[in-house]
Amino acid sequence: MEKIKLDDLCVPSARQIKEDPDKLIDYIDIASVDNENKKVTGFQTMSFGEAPSRARKAVKKGSILVSTVRPNLNAVAILEDDTPNVSVASTGFCILNCKDNVDNRFVFNFCKSKAFIEDMVSQATGASYPAVSDNIVRSALVPNYPYEEQCHISEILDRVSSAIEKRKVELAILDDLIKARFVEMFGDPVSNPLGWEKKMLKTVCVKLNDGTHFSPESFEEGEYKYVTAKNIKESGFDFTNITYVSEAVHRPIYERCNPELGDVLYIKDGVTTGIAMVNTLNEEFTLLSSVALLKQNRKIMDGYFLAAVLNNENMYSDIRSNMGGAAITRLTIAKLNMIQIIVPPLKLQQQFADFVHQVDKSKVAVQKALEQTQTLFDSLMQKYFG
Repeated sequence: MEKIKLDDLCVPSARQIKEDPDKLIDYIDIASVDNENKKVTGFQTMSFGEAPSRARKAVKKGSILVSTVRPNLNAVAILEDDTPNVSVASTGFCILNCKDNVDNRFVFNFCKSKAFIEDMVSQATGASYPAVSDNIVRSALVPNYPYEEQCHISEILDRVSSAIEKRKVELAILDDLIKARFVEMFGDPVSNPLGWEKKMLKTVCVKLNDGTHFSPESFEEGEYKYVTAKNIKESGFDFTNITYVSEAVHRPIYERCNPELGDVLYIKDGVTTGIAMVNTLNEEFTLLSSVALLKQNRKIMDGYFLAAVLNNENMYSDIRSNMGGAAITRLTIAKLNMIQIIVPPLKLQQQFADFVHQVDKSKVAVQKALEQTQTLFDSLMQKYFG
C-alpha cells in the first residue's frame, strides 16, 4: 500500500505559546502520560509565569501527544477532554492535531504500532537520553487509507482494546479480593491491632540475598532465564522480552542465590521497589541484584502469606519510606533484614494461601483470555500498519 508522511494527515505545527504571566494553565509533562495504558493521567495547574520553560505547547481535546524522549517507551496519548484552564504540554512532546478528513484514533493507533516505535528508535540520538525531533515524528510513513477505512480500522482496534482493558480490570478486582481477605484475617501488618508476634525478616528466612551485581556481557544462546525487576509483577512473572544467559554465566550466580519453587522474590531497586511475588517456576533461573531472594523458613512462614504482607498497602508505604538513593531508590540487604513481619500461626497462614490458590484459578482463566485478546490486537496492528 502507498504510504505518506504522518505530517500529511495533520495540521502544521503550532508555534510555542506565550500567555499572560497570571493566566492559569494546566500543564501536561512527560510524567503525566502512562506509557502502558496510553493515557494522560493528570496535569499540574499553575500560572503561566510560574510554569517551567518547557510548558509551551498548546493542546486541546483530540490532540495526540507523542513523547520525543526515550521513544522506546512509546509514551503517547490522546487528550480525551479539555482541561479547566488553558491546556499546555511540554516541549518534550510532538503534538499532532489531525486534519478534518483524518480520523485521530487511526493516527493514535499508528503511533502505538511496532512499526512506528522501531522507526523512532532507529532515528533517536543521544546515548543516555535518546530523543527524536518533531520533524522525525511527523516524517514517519503511514499507510494511506481513505477516511472511511481509517474509521473502520479505529473501530475494530478500539473494540479489541476495550476487551483488553476489561480483562485487566477483572484481574485487578481479583487481586483486590486477595488483599481484602488478608486484612480481614490479619489486620494491618504495620499497626498490628490483633497483636500478632513480630519478627525481623532475617529471622523468618533461611536465606536472604540478591542476584548478581554484574550484568552479563552477553546473552547469546543462553538456556537460563535472566530475571530482573522488570519481570517481577505482583500478579506473577512477566516474561515479555525475557533474555537468557549461558550455563557459564548462570552457575556461579545460582550457587550463591538459588530461587526455588515457592520462595519469595522481592524488588529492592528502582521505581518498582517493594513488589513481592511467589516464585512459581520449577526450574533454575538467574537473578539480577535488583531482585532479592527471600527463602522463608517454611516451618513458620508461608510464601503466599509473606508476599501478601510485603504487598500490603501500609506495609509497602512503610518500607518505601526507609529507602535510600537519590537518582535510584533502593533497599539494601541490611535494611531488608531488619523489616518487621507479623508471624501468625502457620495453619492460619496456610488457610490464607488456600484462598489465594482458589482465586488464582480464576486469574489463570482471565489471564489466558487477556493473552489471546492481546495476540489478536498485535496481529491486527501488524496487518494495518506493518
